[in-house]
Amino acid sequence: MSDFYDHLHLKLNPDGTVSRFLKLPPASADAQASSGDSPSVTKTLTLDPAKKTSVRLYLPSQLNAKNNKTNNASSRLPIVVYFHGNSFVVNGTDNLPLQLWCSNYCNVMPAIIVLVDYRLAPENRLPAQYEDAIDALQWVKKQVLDPKGEPWLKDYGDLSCCYMHGDDSGGNIVFHAALRATSLDLSPLKVAGLIMNQPLFGGKQRTQSEMKYATDQILPLPVLDLIWELALPKGTDRGHRYCNPMVDGPHREMLHNLPRSLVIGFGMDPLIDRQQDFVEMLALNGAQVEAQFDQVGFHRIELVDTKRAVAINDLIKEFISADNKNRSLKPNHN
Repeated sequence: MSDFYDHLHLKLNPDGTVSRFLKLPPASADAQASSGDSPSVTKTLTLDPAKKTSVRLYLPSQLNAKNNKTNNASSRLPIVVYFHGNSFVVNGTDNLPLQLWCSNYCNVMPAIIVLVDYRLAPENRLPAQYEDAIDALQWVKKQVLDPKGEPWLKDYGDLSCCYMHGDDSGGNIVFHAALRATSLDLSPLKVAGLIMNQPLFGGKQRTQSEMKYATDQILPLPVLDLIWELALPKGTDRGHRYCNPMVDGPHREMLHNLPRSLVIGFGMDPLIDRQQDFVEMLALNGAQVEAQFDQVGFHRIELVDTKRAVAINDLIKEFISADNKNRSLKPNHN
């Protein structure tokens, strides 16, 4: 078992917490003004002090430099509430690779990115991450209603075009948090779409892709099992709906209320069968879902393959642009 913890750069402590040993370069300090050739400016704000959660905002540099506030809806940017992938347990948001990715993503879309630094398991097991996601949506709503709210959101954001985007475990968070959000009044904020890139799901019964790629270098099957052991509520197993949304339960009656969804996957991912089953479940239950599956590619290939990263961003941009055909601001490719 220790080898599987080592794979995740974790060590299990006697009290049930873990020590994390994945050392990534730390994120740079917040940049309130455009500097150099940085594609975005960024700031970090407290989400819930009691939970020690926060959000990091990203705004395209050219907007901040021009200070071009607008009340014209066609000139405002979509707001993307983003949940990073870390298999629920590995690391938070304070690292330079994630900051650089969000900065580029913000500029290419273009959009205002709200990166959520949600709590990690096993110290905080599911559904803590879903609760943090709802906190983030409520926080965005509060900022735009408050006369003294966050100016980047108030001055540049389009409240009618909010998207929830998650990779890996973040995709799982997007789905379950969006289900919860269907029963909330978030107005004037509208969640217009869900983006789930290679979402992390599981189950007790093995799928063909899990067996075929059981020794996958990124997500070998024993490591997948360990992730769920650390993330799921104590006393539950991989048959729980947080892990396997395809099981029967009251959540299935809410699927038709979800916003339009984009699901992205790759054929050499151990999770691909579950992702395809997930898309089928959404469609059969009345949800509007678009699937983009590539037969060639492994889990989180975009982290090491620049061309795939660009292709995924293009898919997401097209998905968002379907609601924003009249936007006048063009992405800066310089």
